[in-house]
Parts: sequence; C-alpha cells; structure tokens
Amino acid sequence: MKVLAFDSSSQALSVALLDNQNIVAQTNLDMKQNHSVTLMPTIDFLMTLVGWQPSDLERVVVAQGPGSYTGLRMAVATAKTLAYALQIDVVGLSSLLALTAVDFSGLVIPLIDARRNHVYAGFYLDGNRQQADAYMSFETVLTIAQDWQGEVCFVGEVEGFRQQIEETMPTAKIKASLPSASLLGQLGQKMPALNTHDLVPNYLKRVEAEENWLKEHDDTDDHYIKWV
Repeated sequence: MKVLAFDSSSQALSVALLDNQNIVAQTNLDMKQNHSVTLMPTIDFLMTLVGWQPSDLERVVVAQGPGSYTGLRMAVATAKTLAYALQIDVVGLSSLLALTAVDFSGLVIPLIDARRNHVYAGFYLDGNRQQADAYMSFETVLTIAQDWQGEVCFVGEVEGFRQQIEETMPTAKIKASLPSASLLGQLGQKMPALNTHDLVPNYLKRVEAEENWLKEHDDTDDHYIKWV
C-alpha cells in the first residue's frame, strides 16, 4: 500500500511517503511559515523525488488534531480533497500520537502548547492511549503524571514547561520532539478508512471567538455557529 501522511497541526510540518510499513521519504520543516504555502509543494517535492504519480497513492493519513485551528482545517481539507479526487482511502489520527515517536518504555506524555499555561496533552504507553487526549491546564497534567506508577517522559512542545516539570518531577524525562508523519502513516495502515465526509478536525476546545460569545449567551439551540 502506497501512503501519503502529513501533519500540519503545529509550527512544524511533517510529510512522509510509505510503501506498506517502509518509509520511502520523509521531511520535517520546523519554521514559522504558513503551512498553506508549504504543504502542497512539500508533497509535490517528495512525490517527484521518489518517482510516484498521484495515481500511485492508495491512502492518505492526516493528523486531525488537536493543534492549530488553521493548520488543522487546512490539513483536513487537503486530505479530503486528495482522497475524493483520487478515489482513495483517508484516515485521521491524533496529532499528539504523532509526537510519541521516541525511544522510551514508560508513560509518554505528548504536549502541544495551547498558551496561558494550558496544553493539549495525551498519555500513551507503548503507543496505546491510556486516557482520552484533552485540553487542560499544565498543573492538571502534572497531577496526573505524578500519580503514574513508573517512569514518565514528556515529549513534543516541552521547552515552555521544562522548569515546572523539573521542579515538580525531577526524575521525569523531557524530550522535545517533532511530529512524525511516518509514524502516522505506519499506524494509519492498520486503521479502517473513513468516509471522506466524516473526517473533521478534532479541536478539543472551542475557538476563542466562540468562547467569548458564550460568555454572553446560553449554550442552547441558539448556537454560535448559527449566528456566524
């Protein structure tokens, strides 16, 4: 199975091509650049590099969230467009899972900085989710991590939380990591394909504009989206 996988949910962009479980090509761009400008050229570059045509692809795997609202919308829209146009399978996986490609045998906690000392966080053991990915305060993440009976490693966007981790859990490992599209591609081959129309971004929290609107309105049938 020839697979295109990509993640544009954070500042870093990761794109990979796989033939079954074999990584044919992968690139990571960690730069402040609009992924709407870089995603398709990066895909085109890798496809040309390995000599693949669009018609060779059999599945698209995309990181569907959580993360940057703009990055997620763009990634999911691109994946759906490619899947529909090429009439191939599409699969969505967690952006937090994409950060867990590290060599560690204990609890891996991937983080995406959500600002104001809040994060999108996951809790994974041997690649298996231990509880649902969530948006939460970093204090809550530390409380959950401290209750774990065993070694803990924080990965992903960790630098902004290093001091808090070292003060609270001095024995915990801290490993900054970039998203791995190849990991998504490998895992995505084992997942059932989605109906293209069912693939949607997994934001995990409302956009700020909706939160502000809800401060002045009841969350009833009179929804924010109706007014927008």
